[in-house]
Amino acid sequence: MGKIISIANQKGGVGKTTTSINLTAALADAGKKVLIVDVDPQGNTTSGFGVDKNEQENTVYELLLDECTVNEAILHDIYPGVDMIPSNINLAAAEIELIGIEYKEFILRDALDYIRDDYDFVLLDCPPSLNVLTVNAMTASDTVIVPIQCEYYALEGLSQLIHTINLVKARLNSKLDIEGIVFTMYDGRTNLSQQVVENVKENVDQKIYQTVIPRNIRLAEAPSYGEPITTYEPKSAGAAAYRNLAMEVMGEAAVSAEEADLNS
Repeated sequence: MGKIISIANQKGGVGKTTTSINLTAALADAGKKVLIVDVDPQGNTTSGFGVDKNEQENTVYELLLDECTVNEAILHDIYPGVDMIPSNINLAAAEIELIGIEYKEFILRDALDYIRDDYDFVLLDCPPSLNVLTVNAMTASDTVIVPIQCEYYALEGLSQLIHTINLVKARLNSKLDIEGIVFTMYDGRTNLSQQVVENVKENVDQKIYQTVIPRNIRLAEAPSYGEPITTYEPKSAGAAAYRNLAMEVMGEAAVSAEEADLNS
């Protein structure tokens, strides 16, 4: 049975979609069969894999409104070992259109139950808000990965996110747990990044991944070319970091930051 993981943080600009794209690709490169589900109306994960989000007939939006089946929504082999359920701006209307629908929090879970056995991992890129889309994703998931940017106010909103995860666990999905926290946009040359890491470790009683994702220009460039970092610049520090993160998510030991040369 495939493991379903939401990648969530209600704060924007923390590397959530970057992590969704590149962790998906790195897991696939490690031989895993992965489904990436774009639950964000911005559709950046969709376009980040080179898929034209505006040309898709069936997306997460149609799936939530029962206008297509989960199999009709899946795009196959968008990257070796990767399938996708895409998204676009239409999804922004879903919250309004789902008002009054019974058990709306379980729609995505019920849809993914049909196909989760076809994959080793199902990753869900959540929107930067705690709305019905995020709740749908968490209700469908086994665990949540939380990306945190190495900047001031990194802890801001984290307690609210953890509270939401605990509410979903108590009321909708008793098996839900936090998979781990991953630090993004890390710059080892600055005291700030190191201080943020230490501050979070001191204040948050959750698993924190050994791998940290560096501030890396290649990571920022790759989505505009419709490629994950693993193909856009496979020898970059960003690619090495996401390969390490994939190893940790698979339950294997990651190499050290020094070996990954995160500060190159």
